Amino acid sequence: MKILLTGASGYIGGNLLKSLKEDYDIVAISRNTKNKKDEKNVTWKEADLYSQIDIENVMEDIDIAIYLVHSMQPSSKLSQAKFKDMDAILADNFAWAAKRKGVKRIIYLSGIIPDDEKLSEHLSSRLECEKILGSYGIPVSTLRAGLIVGPKGSSFPILYNLVKRLPALVLPVWAYNRTHPVALKDVITGLSKVVKRQPKVNESIDIGGPEEKTYKELFQETAEVVGKKLPMMDLPIIPIFLSKLWVRLIAQKPKEMVYPLLESLTHNMVMSKKNYVEGISNAPTTFKESIRIALDGEMDQNTPSAPEFVSKKDLEKNDVKSVQRIRIPEQWSIDDTADYYVNWLSRIGGKFITTQVQDAETSITLPFFNNPILILERSEERSYEDRILYYIKGGRFSQERKDGRARLEFRRILDTNEVLVAIHEYEPTLPWFVYTLTQAKVHLLVMRAFGFETAILANTLDSKYAKYASSPTSN
Repeated sequence: MKILLTGASGYIGGNLLKSLKEDYDIVAISRNTKNKKDEKNVTWKEADLYSQIDIENVMEDIDIAIYLVHSMQPSSKLSQAKFKDMDAILADNFAWAAKRKGVKRIIYLSGIIPDDEKLSEHLSSRLECEKILGSYGIPVSTLRAGLIVGPKGSSFPILYNLVKRLPALVLPVWAYNRTHPVALKDVITGLSKVVKRQPKVNESIDIGGPEEKTYKELFQETAEVVGKKLPMMDLPIIPIFLSKLWVRLIAQKPKEMVYPLLESLTHNMVMSKKNYVEGISNAPTTFKESIRIALDGEMDQNTPSAPEFVSKKDLEKNDVKSVQRIRIPEQWSIDDTADYYVNWLSRIGGKFITTQVQDAETSITLPFFNNPILILERSEERSYEDRILYYIKGGRFSQERKDGRARLEFRRILDTNEVLVAIHEYEPTLPWFVYTLTQAKVHLLVMRAFGFETAILANTLDSKYAKYASSPTSN
């Protein structure tokens, strides 16, 4: 059996790779394989999961594809996007490629999803990704874990650093919400067992340790294990945004990691009976024992760790990723949306912006430039019913790239009237500092204006259509 493992250089993926490589042929995926060496049963391949072509290329002859991906790490020098929208693109690319290449199953690691009407943006994103992965007809097994306790990760080190560095702890109201902490080794065991399953339909399996605990109890027991007295005082009036600030300051973790995790603490994240599978859900390791194992692992140089969080300043290319989620009328196709956008640009620009379409090429021109500022070329090969792709071929405002990867896409999310309009790997010709203060802000303003107009059209046309459909004369 051949398994594709994404996130193989990360915290969970690195540990899972060690567990699976003795029994399976593994294709390990990373954005950068410069320091990775192939070994017995392990072949490293490089891929950018924002690119469908890259994913398709690494999915040849794959039986099971394991998805351990999130968009918290910056992948571009400038990102004008919410992590939820970037996660949706990543999941859709992955599932689409898996369908094209005949992958038999997808395995996805997510968090426990509470049965609440309104979820935090982080949990909402996790659930949306689960639905997207499962929307292409390939059986998806989702392992939903509580707070994962392990060395060199994200959630537990934040908790541990707060206990270690604070002389006392002021408890917000979320400290009394409940979760099912689970040891890293039990999550790895659970994923390994899920690999052996053969479901015919999508399934969600919760996994948690033997004890359901409040976050206050997690702080208390962590302090006990490290031998520290940690006075605690309730202060329920502390809003979540203040919690984000002080947790980020004390834990010394980037906001892209801390903020989404903290927002999820407003929910009780405990296992559900309907998602309980004996032998997987009932992880055996207690929370205190999980802490001891995690702290021992911190000192072990052979323990795979999460890669250092990459600062946008450290990225080599001055490239841009921009993703905006808009709502369109129910009757519109993605083709309609792309065409409307091109015509809308010319209409709102008046004499300032001119768009011209000739066959597959669209050019955008400003009056005081002789040549187009941007040239887009529609790719019929990479477009389909729910996605229209244009390659950014050049223009005065675009760097010429030999790899031809700069692109604009319109993509429907699931079977909804929500569309992601995204730019990937675009490199401007303007000096970077000038670009961020001018063209970047104009682009964001234009996209928000476009989304505002399509939302108004959706409200108007959808209400008219609903009224017509309910009319007796329409039957």
